[in-house]
Order: sequence, then C-alpha cells, then structure tokens
Amino acid sequence: MSDAVEDFLTHGLKGRSLGTMTHARSMAENQIKPKIGNYRLKDLRAEHVDLWLDELAETLATKTIIQIHNLLTRAIHMAEKRELVGRNVSALCETPHGQEGRPSRSLTLDQAVAVLMACEGEKFGVYVITSLLTGIRPEEARKLLWGAVNLRGKPPSVSVLRADRVGGDTKTKKSRRALALPALVVDELKRHRARQTAQKLLAGEAWQEHDLVFARDDGTLLDPMRVLRGLRVITKKAGIGNHWKVRELRHSFVSILSDGDVSVERIADLVGHSTPTTTQTVYRHQIRPVIVHGAETMDAVFGNGDQTGCGSQNDSGPPTCCR
Repeated sequence: MSDAVEDFLTHGLKGRSLGTMTHARSMAENQIKPKIGNYRLKDLRAEHVDLWLDELAETLATKTIIQIHNLLTRAIHMAEKRELVGRNVSALCETPHGQEGRPSRSLTLDQAVAVLMACEGEKFGVYVITSLLTGIRPEEARKLLWGAVNLRGKPPSVSVLRADRVGGDTKTKKSRRALALPALVVDELKRHRARQTAQKLLAGEAWQEHDLVFARDDGTLLDPMRVLRGLRVITKKAGIGNHWKVRELRHSFVSILSDGDVSVERIADLVGHSTPTTTQTVYRHQIRPVIVHGAETMDAVFGNGDQTGCGSQNDSGPPTCCR
C-alpha cells in the first residue's frame, strides 16, 4: 500500500503547487503509511479502510479526514489504472464525521491595533499590515509585484492580478481587482522598498529578481510556512497568542469593514468575491447587517494620510496611527 501511495505522490500530483504537494506528503507520511501502509495492495479490504477512517475520526477534523481519504482513493485509483489492483476499495467507503474544526476567527479592533503596533521592527510586519488593511488573500500577497503597486497615484493603489496558485492566476476572474491603499500601508511599503533595495545590494549576485514585493532574502517567493511563523511572532508579541492563521487577517479585514458600516456588496468587491452571497457564506461570522470603502474606512480607524505609520511614536503613548 505504501508503494502505491508513494507512486501517486511522485507521479499523480504533477503541475500542482508546492504547497499542495507538501500537504499531500504530510498526510501520507503521518496518517496513511504508518497505519495502513503495511497492507499489500491486493489484500486491503473495505473494512480495513473503514476501521482506519473511524480511528482518524476520533481525533481529526472532518475536513482533514476528507482530504486524507481522498488522497488514499486517488492513490488506489492510479494503481487500478495500472492494473495493479482489481478495484478501489477506498472508493467504497463513506467518510465519517470527525471532530469540529476550529472556525476561522477575526481580530477585534483592539487586537488589530495591538497587532499593528507589534509589527514595528518585525521582518514580516509590512506583510501583515498590508494583508490586514487591504484584505488580499495570502496567495495574492505572496505573488504581489512592485509593478502592480502605484504608491504615487491619486489615490495610491495596488492591482491584484496574480496569485501563488497553479498557473499563477487569481482564484476567480472577480479576484482581479484594483484596491486603493490606506495611508499606513503606503508609508510602510515605501519604507519596505528602501529596505529591499538595500537587501539587493547586500545579496549581490545571489539576488534573483522577480519583482516580488514580499520575498525571501534572495528575492525568491516566500513559502506559506515562513509567512505563518512570521505572523505568529507578531501576534505573540501583541499579546494575543501564537495560534492565528494568515487567512484570518483577511477575515479581520471583513469584520472591521462590516463594523464600519460598509455594505456587504462593497466588501465583496474589495475581497474579490464573485457575489455578495459568497462573502456572506464564507464570512458569515464577520458580517453583520449594515445599511450602507476600504481604504477610507481603514484610514478612519487606524490613522490618516498625515500619520507616518506604525513607527511614529511620541512620548505620550502608542504610535499615533494606532490610538
């Protein structure tokens, strides 16, 4: 069985993103191979799979069990096509319900202020600030290019045209959008560009130019786990724990806009959803009924164009943008 799974990991995921392949291998190494990997493929029966799935259901979330079961089914299907087994016993089994997964959370306004303040001096501070105050998806932020950023426009803006997905396209056509940038983001991106220019000189020939706004020290694409670790350093520093997920910056953006009386239709446009229904379904815990744009609301909440960013501080208290 382990050989069939390994064959699928090697040949069945071609063209998939690095994140997808890494996740699939993790599931195989931690949940499939150690528990049913020792069965010979031809000896594996549906009841073996059922018992294994029931064991997973005792500790794992339903969504995770579905992913693991799907991986096994696809691996056996590849073996079936290669005539290594007569039928796919995994496809005969129902996926059981597992544990309740942790729902996505959003930052409260006080927590968001604390996070913005904690970004000062942190390597991933500008990434977190940009994500929180624009609501772009993590995969969109990782593939954001300087060529799509206009810091001198009226208003300053960013064009979301690419994403760290297979093919490089955004999630949907509606996801291709232009967003006005809050003043705080503009200030932070200006400082970030200066730091990145210095980093290029330091790296010398090791620098690989991809025009990425957020990049590793050699100019290459950030991996999701590196971003996650950077975020959790900041949230821990902010005093709200280190169990937050990067996508929850986007959830927080939606929550803050909703509390700022921005309509769900406007929020759907800003986050790149095809319809307001998607926004209400995915972010139903963050959306509240409203009567009545992105950058204006964020400026009103976190500061205005006269501020100089989260690094600005005086003797009387916290950074002026975060009061």
